[in-house]
Amino acid sequence: MTLIHQLSQWDTQLFLSLNGMHSAFFDRFMFFYSERFTWILFYLSVIFIIYKQWRKQSLWVLLAIVLCIVLSDQISSTLIKDLVHRLRPSQDSALSGMVHLVNDYRGGKYGFVSSHAANSFGFALITSLLFRNKFYTFFVFLWAFVTAYSRLYLGVHYPLDLIGGALVGLFCAGLCFILLKKYYKDIFTDNEEGLETKIPVLFLVLTWIGLIIVALI
Repeated sequence: MTLIHQLSQWDTQLFLSLNGMHSAFFDRFMFFYSERFTWILFYLSVIFIIYKQWRKQSLWVLLAIVLCIVLSDQISSTLIKDLVHRLRPSQDSALSGMVHLVNDYRGGKYGFVSSHAANSFGFALITSLLFRNKFYTFFVFLWAFVTAYSRLYLGVHYPLDLIGGALVGLFCAGLCFILLKKYYKDIFTDNEEGLETKIPVLFLVLTWIGLIIVALI
């Protein structure tokens, strides 16, 4: 048995164990949590803070974040998925009847690596590096972790899909931040103490509360 085959078996076993822990409440919670549009107010609040801090130069900061997300998404969805061709658990006939699905959502054919994990961890890292605030960093990485886990809960990704996606996102975020800092050093000269990040965290918490209420209805 090859190492890759052994890792795949362990990955599948861990997936089935974690995916098997579910409830009606978390079915609703994770389904809506995984939707990108759920977090519109949070994203807008981050844009607001960036504009408040950097004004005219905020365009370059926003472009760096957009580049990070585009790279994360394309590397994970277009490049790696097409190269690896690893079926999602929701699409694998060998696991038929063993995977807990929500609203019969199955995603696309291939799952390695997770673009949700790549995008969320990429966004979390690059904004954390920009804001340099421990309070914000804790909450945004918690958000990214649950975003990634929601994909496993919904039955469309294995744990290694999520780990791989997170690494892609972190790499892209680090690269984009380095490029931004190299070519636009003056952007960081007046941001030594970190930004005021109560607004984005507030919208994160309010969205979590909203999701809990929706899941309870």
